[in-house]
Amino acid sequence: MEYYDIMEKAFANHNLSLSHEAYEQFMTYMALIQEWNQKINLTAITEDEDIIKKHFIDSIQCYKFKEFHNFNTIIDIGTGAGFPGIPIKIADRNKKITLLDSLNKRIIFLNEVIAKLGLEDITAVHSRAEDLARKNEHREKYDCVVSRAVANMAVLSEYCLPYAKVGGYFMALKGPAIEEEILNSKKAISTLGGEIEEILPVPIVDTDLKHNIVIVRKVKNTPKEYPRKAGAITKKPIV
Repeated sequence: MEYYDIMEKAFANHNLSLSHEAYEQFMTYMALIQEWNQKINLTAITEDEDIIKKHFIDSIQCYKFKEFHNFNTIIDIGTGAGFPGIPIKIADRNKKITLLDSLNKRIIFLNEVIAKLGLEDITAVHSRAEDLARKNEHREKYDCVVSRAVANMAVLSEYCLPYAKVGGYFMALKGPAIEEEILNSKKAISTLGGEIEEILPVPIVDTDLKHNIVIVRKVKNTPKEYPRKAGAITKKPIV
């Protein structure tokens, strides 16, 4: 129970309670990350305490947005090793989570995590974001789209906003300096049917730094021509 107090405090900050079962799930998850990271590239962060603070606790910062507690269906775009989707699921087992990643090796890892942790109502999907968004069962079907993927907001919005239902949200977990990035993404967000509602600064544990969560509300349907093919999204962002 070495890290229980650290995690319990982080959970309490978001009106969440950390059961001993959930804590054990996090510890099993951490061990699986460290084991699999020797075979495939999951994360550069490998020390126990760093995984807890920089991945697990950082992921549950989504709950700082009060409305997040009420979301039922959530898709995590470019989930990688399962962040923030799996910590969100452990924190609230009632949420229905879809984890999306384009690398099948990571999907195999995620399926093992889901099985070992005994998680239900969580699915790992192997696809490119721009392809899955064109399927009726996923397009504009989610209460919330979350992503910690490394891409600027204009690009990330085109990958993510097509999944959010009108009245739903897209939440991007970003770094500390985002003012210019936000300015350059306003046309893309508007074109795709979104509107920036709030930017939440969130502290990074044991540092003076802050991350930001950009909260985008989906106010109208995404036009049918979006998302475009990946090459166009990254080479010619909507600006």
